[in-house]
Amino acid sequence: MNHLFFCYLFVALNFGAYAQDTQITKGTVNFTFVEKDVSGTLSDFSSTSVIDWDNLENSVIEGQVASETISTGNFLRDFALKRSKYFDVENHPLITFKSTEIEADSENITVYGILSIKGISKSTTIIFQKEGDTLTGTTTLYSSDFDITIYKKGRTSNKVVVTFKLMLA
Repeated sequence: MNHLFFCYLFVALNFGAYAQDTQITKGTVNFTFVEKDVSGTLSDFSSTSVIDWDNLENSVIEGQVASETISTGNFLRDFALKRSKYFDVENHPLITFKSTEIEADSENITVYGILSIKGISKSTTIIFQKEGDTLTGTTTLYSSDFDITIYKKGRTSNKVVVTFKLMLA
């Protein structure tokens, strides 16, 4: 009976080593408001992602950052961005993303999902590239779509390029 138990344990441990999923341990979010070339970061990143490289369709990429951590290197600008007119961090403390579909080809991992900023959720596509234990992704969005109108010259003047750098374990 002991032999049977140890055989089962050996098989389970070896199978488990190959079936492990990858998780995101930490990440950084950088952004650039294109119109005025203003760049910044969001921090306090957390993720409950699980990536199955053998079956990406079974994977989920999701994470959040604290909106109050917005930093552009200008104290006055950061203070203004946190107010109700823009990010309204008091009422909307988190910016979240959750994938709905993941596809991959030989060069890119395309992640479709829902991005929620300031209580407004929009479909978003992030294109990632994997290098070693890092996923680097980029998306373009318009802050005015999330009721954050920085420039009143129209939607395209509120274009933001967002870059994600995610560390894998």
